[in-house]
Amino acid sequence: MDLAYTPEEEEFRARLREWLAKALPGLPPRPDPLDWPGRRAYDLGWQRRLYDAGYGALHWDASPTLRLIFLEETERAGAPYVGANFVGLLHAGPTIAAEGTAAQRERWLPPILRGDEVWCQGFSEPEAGSDLASLRTRAVRDGDDYVVTGQKIWTSHAEVADWCELLVRTDPEAPRHRGITWLAMPMDAQGITVRPLRTLAGSDEFASVFLDEVRVPAANRVGAEHDGWRVTMVTLSFERGTAFAGEVVACRRTLGALARAARANGRWDDAVLRRRLGRLNAEFTALWRLVQWNTGAAGKAGGAPGAGGSVFKLRYSQARQELYEAAAGVLGPAGALDADREWTADRLASLSYTIAAGTSQIQRDIIAERILGLPKGR
Repeated sequence: MDLAYTPEEEEFRARLREWLAKALPGLPPRPDPLDWPGRRAYDLGWQRRLYDAGYGALHWDASPTLRLIFLEETERAGAPYVGANFVGLLHAGPTIAAEGTAAQRERWLPPILRGDEVWCQGFSEPEAGSDLASLRTRAVRDGDDYVVTGQKIWTSHAEVADWCELLVRTDPEAPRHRGITWLAMPMDAQGITVRPLRTLAGSDEFASVFLDEVRVPAANRVGAEHDGWRVTMVTLSFERGTAFAGEVVACRRTLGALARAARANGRWDDAVLRRRLGRLNAEFTALWRLVQWNTGAAGKAGGAPGAGGSVFKLRYSQARQELYEAAAGVLGPAGALDADREWTADRLASLSYTIAAGTSQIQRDIIAERILGLPKGR
């Protein structure tokens, strides 16, 4: 696979870089990380700027290479990340683009790209985390609606979301991986209770969501009834294969900052630390190449990443944790206890990455079965 950029792609990079240099100085101050209504407004405002400048549709209506260049340049320029738009832009939106009807794509994709609406993810349940197929949230068809009852947990951005990508069980008698349906649920529907959950880092971007006979139009079903597990695999392939691409660039930027800090505070003289940072540099360079490969392969396969996304997710989760362990070595005990440092919150958040978007154990099973062809475990 040719990983070099064409002259046209480099021209796109130059135009984007020039636009970022003009747009970023005019941004308002970033809101308090714990102020999610403020962060929603900030993130939607940035997405609208991208849309108005012609960059909003890059997530779906551009070549995989242009999307990667976009991620490289926005991260290197220190531009805002997707933030509250994470689920819509990187999970629900790509799923609807791949699996939705023409009417569904027309209804939901433009508002996501314009920064008009925020989505949350209603997949996990108290007894259905890694074993997602054991979910119990029930949806019963009643005329033109599904009536949904159950509970979701770790629902990303639920307190500020307009829509929820929701997994429900529509046939309780079917085998576990069947009888599941993917719905788009309006978060202002009656019967929804949102209770924010506070993380180790002090933020509350997750929530428990309680559903008490919530009516969801059947027209909001993406894919066929009972075919939600297959649609979910499309969502998860985006989540594991390409959704973390921008974060790889961010980690490489963080690594560069740590190297500069080590030179400034004298820790660069430690040969063991230098080797550790050098190995991490090689690690994230390789991960970025894997992102390029996965994205290119997804484009050739029709848009959805394949099992290669699990290879990336497995190694990236561990590398991110190793990066912030190295940061503690560079900054020392005093820096490790400085709660005002942005990297401190990132280090705490990194602890969740071997669980989020499918645990590392689940990724190993996928790699073993779908790539290596090994028999399913019992």
